[in-house]
Amino acid sequence: MSQVKPVPEGMYTVTPHLVCAGAAEAIEFYTKAFNAVEMGRVPGPQGKLMHALIRIGDSAVMLVDEFPEWGSFGPKSLKGSPVTIHLYVDNADAFVERAVAAGAKITMPVEETFWGDRYGKLEDPFGHHWSVATHVRDVSPDEIQQAAQKACG
Repeated sequence: MSQVKPVPEGMYTVTPHLVCAGAAEAIEFYTKAFNAVEMGRVPGPQGKLMHALIRIGDSAVMLVDEFPEWGSFGPKSLKGSPVTIHLYVDNADAFVERAVAAGAKITMPVEETFWGDRYGKLEDPFGHHWSVATHVRDVSPDEIQQAAQKACG
């Protein structure tokens, strides 16, 4: 009898699962903007995707189309999202530039932060929020705490 792994090979215990109005178009966007690689998709009724899997860097992201009849709505239908997905990348500036060229909107320009990252934020054309960072210097927890207090006045 074979032993099935409880977490499949190539997956981690936490995986974002995005609902998109137009999941196939979202896959195209993430491929252009984030260098995502499509791992697979399961088509459903009316050309919608019941499930898809992409890989951004070393991480998996699942996608599905909106299915209101199943209570599945994306951020545009919900008029926004409280969730931000964080990406660490080799070059935040170049990454954000490529994402904007593909259709993302900058919501916070990339800048060097007190916690040691070059950091910025984007909204993709499907309403999902992404933060993007490249770690550029190590900062101790005490230094971060002091800088945070100073930044907040």
